[in-house]
Amino acid sequence: GKFGNVYLAREKQSKFILALKVLFKTQLEEAGVEHQLRREVEIQSHLRHPNILRLYEYAPRGEVYKELQKLTKFDEQRTATMPYHTATQRTVIHRDIKPENLLLGSNGELKIADFGWSVHAPSSRRTTLCGTLDYLPPEMIEGRTHDEKVDIWSLGVLCYEFLVGKPPFEAATYQETYRAISRVEFKYPAFVTEGAKDLISKLLKHNPFHRMPLKDVLVHPWITANSTKLPNSRKSDVTAPPRTQS
Repeated sequence: GKFGNVYLAREKQSKFILALKVLFKTQLEEAGVEHQLRREVEIQSHLRHPNILRLYEYAPRGEVYKELQKLTKFDEQRTATMPYHTATQRTVIHRDIKPENLLLGSNGELKIADFGWSVHAPSSRRTTLCGTLDYLPPEMIEGRTHDEKVDIWSLGVLCYEFLVGKPPFEAATYQETYRAISRVEFKYPAFVTEGAKDLISKLLKHNPFHRMPLKDVLVHPWITANSTKLPNSRKSDVTAPPRTQS
């Protein structure tokens, strides 16, 4: 990436396989993002959840984004299962949930990565503009304070992109995307079911306080009808297609 490289490594004594990130200190200092690095290390070293990528953890099946590009879109079952994996930690606001920051473990389970933009959530209200424009909620692009409800918005964008193959507010220019987000203007293709539309529309609300709470998302009829993972289940379900032998 821009600030470093990630290598697959093995610890000599234990033979443990890990992902080793080597960062370019000069680039970090020139960009003034050292604080993001410290934040990412702090947060990821303290979080404990099977769907959050730990420091040094290797995700052998790569980015969800590349999987989505290959398949063009995901089916309802895979999309409806995703919220159980991303609804992992309410003590942290991620602020940059998108397919590029979701990785796949050895069994295809989702792993949330890249906490560089994250902040600890309890009563945390931020005003900085960060994250990817296609996934940013109105309150962030308009420079208003924001809290953990930004991740609820991102969940709605993610559901849409999984089902359709592109983000709902994608446009030819930055200004057009900005305007579409601010007005919450988007259309559903004909193949998107009514249940999926109902959920996404309840997540993509301009007013953060009108967005469906996470606890209600997990019991939404479309989620319960299509998801392959039950609430509170610790068993990992396979969310990626099985690999074939070459």
